[in-house]
Amino acid sequence: QVQLVESGGGLVQAGGSLRLSCAASGGTFSNYTRGWFREAPGKEREFVATISWRGSGTSYADSVRGRFTISRDNAKNTVYLQMNGLKPEDTAVYYCAADKNPYGGTNWTPVYWGQGTQVTVSS
Repeated sequence: QVQLVESGGGLVQAGGSLRLSCAASGGTFSNYTRGWFREAPGKEREFVATISWRGSGTSYADSVRGRFTISRDNAKNTVYLQMNGLKPEDTAVYYCAADKNPYGGTNWTPVYWGQGTQVTVSS
């Protein structure tokens, strides 16, 4: 019943920008932590960013801090990831996720996952 669907991925040159969106359906996610993971070829899935239920608390991986910005619109059940200054090492499948814990942070346990959207950054 619950479904998370990512969009906005694509191919971009190094230094460019993309904005990912994740729309949730089948439930109300206003009090969920929302966030993003990514998985590059040959590497483990890694944490990217989270945002708390009202958007006041955000967390980022060291590798993306200062370049990526996470935001949310609870009226639309949607979370966003604005990615600026993209680097080839950002190439990965990006997955949207949701945790019933509302407080954000890096210690979170997603219970819902999207199918992923491909981001490819060329040199």
